[in-house]
Amino acid sequence: MTLTFSHDHVGITVTPEDLDATIAWYSRNLGFAVERRFESHGTTFVFLTAGDVKIELLAGASNRGAAPTDNVLTSMHTSRLHHFCLAVADLDEALSRLLELDVPLIGGPMAIPATGQRIAFVTDNVGTIIELSDPGTRILAGGRDRN
Repeated sequence: MTLTFSHDHVGITVTPEDLDATIAWYSRNLGFAVERRFESHGTTFVFLTAGDVKIELLAGASNRGAAPTDNVLTSMHTSRLHHFCLAVADLDEALSRLLELDVPLIGGPMAIPATGQRIAFVTDNVGTIIELSDPGTRILAGGRDRN
């Protein structure tokens, strides 16, 4: 039997105190909207959506962060998600808008010749690293072009 997968969402744990500020950050800076907010098992869950991208915020963390996130190349730590990636139609336009909103870059923009993409990195209000990428050629395994 072959399993078939599609991406559903990425989950980010935040403290209860950071939940509303995190919702506001994703709404203001990236255009996400609250799809659903509910309580279960003593934790608040919030699903944010923008287009076909979904982020689940879980307000159950007891402390903030593990490794500093001011530089994408020195921010790796085994106890957390390193980053997630959002493809944008125009990387330069997206970065310009984010810089106008005082969202600093922590890496890039940089070219990745192996994928034909340009990428850059920012963090949200609690330090989650977000990679932004031009669509590029998106080479699939085996060398076939996805586009």
